Order: sequence, then C-alpha cells, then structure tokens
Amino acid sequence: MPNETLSLDERIAAVRRFDRFFTRRIGVLREGLLHSPYSLTEARLIFELAQRDDLTATALGRALGLDAGYLSRTLARFEQQGLLERVPAENDARQRLLRLTPEGRKAFALLDQRSRDEVMEMLDTLSAEEQQRLLKAMQTIEELLGDDAQAFKYAEPFILRPPEAGDMGWVTHRHGVLYAEEYGWDEHFEALVAQIVSDFITNYNPSKERCWIAEMDGEIVGSVFVVRVDDTTAKLRLLLVEPKARGLGLGRRLVAECIRFARRSGYQRMVLWTNSVLEAARHIYAQAGFTLVEQEPHHSFGQDLISETWELQL
Repeated sequence: MPNETLSLDERIAAVRRFDRFFTRRIGVLREGLLHSPYSLTEARLIFELAQRDDLTATALGRALGLDAGYLSRTLARFEQQGLLERVPAENDARQRLLRLTPEGRKAFALLDQRSRDEVMEMLDTLSAEEQQRLLKAMQTIEELLGDDAQAFKYAEPFILRPPEAGDMGWVTHRHGVLYAEEYGWDEHFEALVAQIVSDFITNYNPSKERCWIAEMDGEIVGSVFVVRVDDTTAKLRLLLVEPKARGLGLGRRLVAECIRFARRSGYQRMVLWTNSVLEAARHIYAQAGFTLVEQEPHHSFGQDLISETWELQL
C-alpha cells in the first residue's frame, strides 16, 4: 500500500513498528549495551564526554534532555568508579567541567570498538548495493529526524532566528569585543567583520545566502552566516558563540544549520577561513566533516597568526 494512502493511525503504527524492530536489531534492549556494564543512557553519556572537554553537568543534561536528578546520580557513580573527574573552568573557577579520566577513556574506547565491530558484522551480511540503500535510507531519516530537528528542540536552551534591525551592529560589536578580550586582536579585525556584514547586506541573495541569530532567555548569544562564493561553493562566515552560551551545543547547531541550508540550496561544497588559535571552532568544524586544506602564516589584527582554509564536500 503506498504510504500516502495510509491513515494517521496507520502511519503512527508503522513508525512504532520500525522503532521496535530497530531497537531489537542494534541491541538496545539488552541489559548491558554492547556486552558492557553500561545502559544505553550511560553509554551515551560516556560517548558525549569523550567528544568534549568543556561540558558542565547542566550543559550535558540540556543537550541530552536528561532529568537533572538522574544525571546527577549517574555522574556521581561515574566519579566513584574512577571514570570521571570535575575540574575548574579556566575562565570561571566556580564552574566545574566534566572530564573523562584515563580509566573513563578506556571505557569509551571499549564501547567504541565494540560498536564498530557490531556494525561491521551487520554490514557484512549485506551486498555493496544493499549497503548503499541502507546508508541512503539512514541519511534520509537523519535529515528528517536528526538531533537538530524540531522534535528534539525541547532539549535546547536557545533559539535560532533570522536577523532583525540592529543585529548586524551586534555581530560587528561582539566580534570586536570578544576577539580583543580573548585573543588580543586589534580594531582591524572589527573593521574586517564590518566589511563582511556590509557586503552581506548589500549583496544579499535570499535563495543562496542566510544569517542566523541565536537567542537565549531573550538575549543574543551567537551568530553565523552562509554567503555565496559562486554557483557551486558556499562560505561559512562569522561563527560566534558568547561565553555564557558555550558548552550547550550552540556552535555545532549553527554550523549544522549552515550545512543543511547549503545542501538545500544546491551547493556542491562549503569552505571557511579561520585561524589556528581558534581551537574550539576548529573542533566544531572537524566534527561537522570539514577538512583542513591549506595553512599560511600571516601577521594580521596585531598578531602573528596561521590562517587556515577548511572545506566540506556536500
């Protein structure tokens, strides 16, 4: 029966049936995930902690949508088991960042390898053509119901919106202030940001370019731009996350929106220009699939820097 002829109840039943099938197939219902002593949620926590070293308990709970009490008990158990430690944040000693210990890293490595092995076994039962069909179907599901989709926005403490009057001035101002405070860059960087913003407004092409402004509790806390380079290439520009909003997944969300928009707009690749000192941003780009393709020393904004060009095939 074609899907478009199914009633709402039939569609709901079909999704639930697939959910039951898939959870059985990947072993989620076992007492210990991947033949380990950890539940699915505990394994997910270990995985998230292995990806980042700047997470607070609050940020981790928001990112995964976990009950604060349950999360607190689980993290305390991890500490007792020697998997986790809490260290003061460099910019705010009152904040405690969650870090996996060497023992925690070993637990993650074991989970990661077992997960890889199980997936490999599953793929080995399929032909090359069947594997491609599977990957295509998974990509479709991820695009429609991925972590950034509407269904999961309840876990995010921020919203993304189009720019409004005054926002471009904020982008220029906050870039100038933050980069001066955190990296010692002079007014020439603020001038560059002002030029990029001016060019975006003057040459704006709504079908090929976009800007997102992030808000949290009614206050602007971030921004990012996609601009057209040519018919096949888009450029990611001016990614900024305020210190108070870091560790919440906002940077990754902004980059993901740029990639999604670029794909929908028909671009074949996305590029970006950054500098090696911007380690947090570089980590986000690498996680999103960007590859470093060029480096060049230069003296700009009052500092000796190494510029970097990153690229992502869409």
